[in-house]
Amino acid sequence: MNLRWLLTCIPIGIALHYFEASPTLVFIVSALSVVPLAGLMGNATEALSRFLGPTPGALLNATMGNAPEIIIGFFALKHGLVEMVKASITGTILGNLLFGLGVSIVAGGLKRPAEKIVFEIDTARIYAGLMMLATIALIIPAVFNFSTNSDREISLHIAAILFVGYLISVGLVLTQGNAGNLNVASEDSEATGADWSRNLALAVLGGATLGLAAMSEIMTDAIAPAARSMGFTPLFAGIFLLALVGNTAELINSVHFARSNQISLSLGITVGSSAQTALMVVPLLVFFGAAIGQNMNLLFSRFELVAIVLTVYAVINILQAGSVRIGAGLFLILVYVMFGIGFYYASAGLGS
Repeated sequence: MNLRWLLTCIPIGIALHYFEASPTLVFIVSALSVVPLAGLMGNATEALSRFLGPTPGALLNATMGNAPEIIIGFFALKHGLVEMVKASITGTILGNLLFGLGVSIVAGGLKRPAEKIVFEIDTARIYAGLMMLATIALIIPAVFNFSTNSDREISLHIAAILFVGYLISVGLVLTQGNAGNLNVASEDSEATGADWSRNLALAVLGGATLGLAAMSEIMTDAIAPAARSMGFTPLFAGIFLLALVGNTAELINSVHFARSNQISLSLGITVGSSAQTALMVVPLLVFFGAAIGQNMNLLFSRFELVAIVLTVYAVINILQAGSVRIGAGLFLILVYVMFGIGFYYASAGLGS
């Protein structure tokens, strides 16, 4: 699905921001503009990987895959939206593992209702192991009664360990000759930029990154008042608004691959992206928060931790057989909806 027509939202969003229009309208328009920009970044990265070779190209794809979430998170931290950024991390994990994977399984199942959906069990186990590591890391700061300063220190230490875990996981994949597992290729060469020249790919990547930075600045400036006007708490806004913006392009790709009977690629986008969020995005946001004086720690609310633990447990149990049916996807979507209801009615101070 080509969503490049949404690029028209960029000048509209800038104009609305300049003329101080309704924060809700500014947020919606700027959020829509982020979707095609994130897609263009992915297309340009894939095109560049063709010139770099399989191993460096796979590393570039793995690193840049979560660039939209990182950029949006940086600007949200710049605006002091620490709790909303932490909520968006929870939202990314829940959204990818429950809604993203669930919709992909349903899409694949509807295409072939009489067949089981089969995927690479070894790849699924790798992703499951990484998610377990990340879950344990997110639980540790919450189960001990640390002082405020200790919370900040332990978050930095755990973030460093998580980032080392990310580097190790990428290194293992690359050295074991499975570099292709880090890439997500598409059949539509024009849409993915597979036929772009190197200079064109660099230009698109640079332009999309600058555009994403500009629109992220506008979007994160508007999200807090927009959430208040819509009656959402910062927790709900982070989990179901901010997280959704950075992952829409990935969701569309995941559904496309599932319908093309490439469920392993859908796993790479949904489950693999969640693992990358926990192992790469979270540490970078913690480091950036410390650099600019924002207390970006890993002390999540009890409800968020319970949601993450239950989600990882449910997904691991579904994937351990190496095949699924459409009912499993419906189950994941229903769990996501139930969490949504819970977070909607949760108080703004839920937590810690």
